[in-house]
Amino acid sequence: MLTEAIGKGKYVITKRGLELLEANPTYIDRALLTQYPEFVKFTQKKNTKEDSEGSSATDNSETTPFELMESSYKELRDELVNRLLTEIKTQSPQFFEHLVIKLLVAMGYGGSFEDAANVTKYSHDEGIDGVIKEDKLGLDNIYIQAKRYDTGNVGRKEIQSFVGALSGKGASKGIFITTSNFTKEASSYKPASNIKIVLIDGNQLANYMIDYNIGVYTRQTFEIKDIDSDFFTENGL
Repeated sequence: MLTEAIGKGKYVITKRGLELLEANPTYIDRALLTQYPEFVKFTQKKNTKEDSEGSSATDNSETTPFELMESSYKELRDELVNRLLTEIKTQSPQFFEHLVIKLLVAMGYGGSFEDAANVTKYSHDEGIDGVIKEDKLGLDNIYIQAKRYDTGNVGRKEIQSFVGALSGKGASKGIFITTSNFTKEASSYKPASNIKIVLIDGNQLANYMIDYNIGVYTRQTFEIKDIDSDFFTENGL
């Protein structure tokens, strides 16, 4: 809402936060924050939860600044996840395949994009979209299936076909990544052989992109500082 946390003790002030500071308010209290629908929604949810748990909280209870920041951060991150998925779905399947490889390299698989990743040349070779080394030493290959779906979910049939493609390559490890979701049957499917597969849905994909700075950037940062208790002890100086 007004700030976005990007790490421990580090926050980004949002556009609305800057606008509020430019207005030079005398102070920021609960009454001022009620002009923001997100804050009202957050407090309503909080009160509903407290009521359901039989909380004895009174009307004088205040939401702490960190609770507001956490709420704003979650809302902003959820919004960014949706925007990322919308943007990805406007791109070509080839772009999506390269994005997946770039993300996996950023997560520590292989070395550089050029050295560690080999994207199948748009032929979907026997159901495989890409190959990446498991680590920088290249001890093992991980095969990738990347499905950019605008609508619909990935079912068990698609997972079984991927497992069959891995078996045909003599491979034992695979990652199936999609912009949509997996059906319950797809998620519960376990290969009978020694093949291991990891399923990454659209929500997980977008969150990984945020965590590893793929397709996103930090707009602005500021630090929140606190008292260093050690400094004020006898031996602090």
